[in-house]
Amino acid sequence: MNIVVLAGGLSTERDVSITSGTMVAGALRKRGHKVVLLDVFMGYEQDECDIKSLFEEGYDFTENLGVREIIPDLKKIKAQRRDKSDRFLGEHVEEICRYADICFLALHGDNGENGKLQATFDLLGIKYTGSGYLGSAVAMNKGITKSIFLNHGIGTPSGDCFKPEDKDNGKLAKWNVFPCVVKPCSGGSSVGVSIVENKADFIKAMDEAFVYETEVLVEQYIKGREFSIGVIDGKALPIIEIIPKEGFYDYVNKYQSGKTEEVCPAVLDEETTKRLQNEAEKAYNALQLEAYGRVDFLLDSDGKSYALEANTLPGMTSASLIPQEAAAVGISYEELCDKIVEVSLKKYEV
Repeated sequence: MNIVVLAGGLSTERDVSITSGTMVAGALRKRGHKVVLLDVFMGYEQDECDIKSLFEEGYDFTENLGVREIIPDLKKIKAQRRDKSDRFLGEHVEEICRYADICFLALHGDNGENGKLQATFDLLGIKYTGSGYLGSAVAMNKGITKSIFLNHGIGTPSGDCFKPEDKDNGKLAKWNVFPCVVKPCSGGSSVGVSIVENKADFIKAMDEAFVYETEVLVEQYIKGREFSIGVIDGKALPIIEIIPKEGFYDYVNKYQSGKTEEVCPAVLDEETTKRLQNEAEKAYNALQLEAYGRVDFLLDSDGKSYALEANTLPGMTSASLIPQEAAAVGISYEELCDKIVEVSLKKYEV
């Protein structure tokens, strides 16, 4: 097949996306596909665009840059764009994607995961991997996700959403549950997330989170073991336990080698394993996800589980969780990428 792997973009997770995209493109080429690796924001910045040749040559917009410990400078990246426009899709992206049999979305954060790109591609008749626009939009917003979890009887920490004006109208001052977790409502990779113990640190954490977004979720802190469960075509993969060596599972611990220990399959009794996997499948269906996704959980000392959030386009770097979970059942990285394409194409069967 002719496949476009879309990566890059303009989110704080740009570096993660580029790393995911580079690995996915390499894997799909090993499976015999003709692959173009394209930056969704920069596009193909040449006056002449021979699309067929791009696939024949295996066009690749970058070498694997890796994930740095600092968040990308998005203003600097915007300034590098040839046409200086503010549109999300770069030059020739639409034409190249329309030529492909399917686009593998290796995007993370913001417009890659929030349903806007998915809705645009639906209107343009472009096939893509992962969930559709509705599931993507719902799962992107942690506040809406929490409401749906509660409505479907899925355990989740108690919490509330805040906006900047809540600093003046008194709502923010009323929060008195400590410790608590502060997180941007639609962010990813733990960017802007803080665990706070008191009111003074809470106010500072809220100010930091509002730098990234205008809506922030605050929820009770649950002390316990952290797990993640991938779901492919509605079926849960083996559970992986995440054990940061220091602090919590933040941006650095997620993507820098050696910062976190990951155990897969997680050391759990059979009953707890089945219960968590069933909860992951339940969450996947409640959020109307498609093709594949990942649901994150906490398990406290009493064995009670709390669903935190769902990720509709999970990372596909060497440190990412779903590839490790797939490997636990004998699915290689290359086979996993191919399977994601296969199950995603089911959306388009008449």
